[in-house]
Amino acid sequence: MAKKVLILCGDYMEDYEVMVPFQALLAYGVAVDAVCPGKKAGDVCRTAVHQGLGHQTYSESRGHNFTVNATFDEVDASKYDGLLIPGGRAPEYLAMNESVLDFVRKFFGLGKSIASICHGQLILAAAGTVKGRKCTAYPSVRPALIDAGAHWIEPETLASCVIDGNLVTAATYIGHPEFIRLFVKELGGTITGSDKRILFLCGDYMEDYEVMVPFQSLQVLECHVDAVCPKKKAGETCPTAIHDFEGDQTYSEKPGHDFTLTATFEDLNFSSYDALVIPGGRAPEYLALDEKVITLVKEFMESRKPVASICHGQQILAAAGVLKGKKCTAYPAVKLNVVLSGAIWLEPEPIDRCFTDGNLVTGAAWPGHPEFISQLMKLLGIQVSF
Repeated sequence: MAKKVLILCGDYMEDYEVMVPFQALLAYGVAVDAVCPGKKAGDVCRTAVHQGLGHQTYSESRGHNFTVNATFDEVDASKYDGLLIPGGRAPEYLAMNESVLDFVRKFFGLGKSIASICHGQLILAAAGTVKGRKCTAYPSVRPALIDAGAHWIEPETLASCVIDGNLVTAATYIGHPEFIRLFVKELGGTITGSDKRILFLCGDYMEDYEVMVPFQSLQVLECHVDAVCPKKKAGETCPTAIHDFEGDQTYSEKPGHDFTLTATFEDLNFSSYDALVIPGGRAPEYLALDEKVITLVKEFMESRKPVASICHGQQILAAAGVLKGKKCTAYPAVKLNVVLSGAIWLEPEPIDRCFTDGNLVTGAAWPGHPEFISQLMKLLGIQVSF
């Protein structure tokens, strides 16, 4: 049976903490509505990039613009199977909104599945719904949860998650893989075909969403996922770029999160992986000039293993000469590279369109992640059933 989830949004919620679960759940076949008090379907919420940079608390910068797809005043809690609350700064003011608190109480009263992350638990505390419940959160939320009567579980790491009945809580987006997996299972989901090894080809200033959303979405499915970058080692980071559509003639760019690599490019046995994913952004411009990268891509394509590339990632495929005769799409500005390489161009209308041709999945931009991820899942034989 199809499931339906509501995400409670607000201005300056954490960028990853809304988009990763939003697009991951859609990719798994869950219907997802995102609402914000005082806003209507089609309106935008600002988001924040929060990360630890060695200071005494996290840093903040502007994230993507997130478009809500439903109207808060029109939603009915009884029509949903679960509620998800992102963190960031939004919960600070949403916890002061009585209509929000009443809405959260309705979900709890109906016994629905609830997932809350980071600072989202401030709303649960204000709603009086955590008394006697085991939960965790970002450490600074501890006093509010204890005062609200919660059984506080100290997060051993910022990836820590806790489940108590129908309530799933997590400390930060670092814990998304377990957090979302627990929520999916609480919704009645079963994951099959997850014994896959997937490699991400990363570079400096790859697009922020285009690496983290598919990376964590595949980790949720219990796949082994590695991220590598030429000339960098496991544990090093790649800066990312936030590419957004803000009314200009091309996308805007802002600094994104730093993305931590999990393996060393030069040490890997690439044949041990079942699939390759290539994020977009600006990284492909220079990665396409790296002969080791070109060799890697050719090996995956020649072995007929699934290759999923999005946005500007197809610049690497074009440089590798593996697109001739292939039907594919890309970000519209990359059409020149794709056509000159001998591919059959498929127009991305709308921008979230994705296509599969044999072992190759291509997408135009991050709005297409749900389809992009689900098409890769199909090639890999991974399913989420409810």
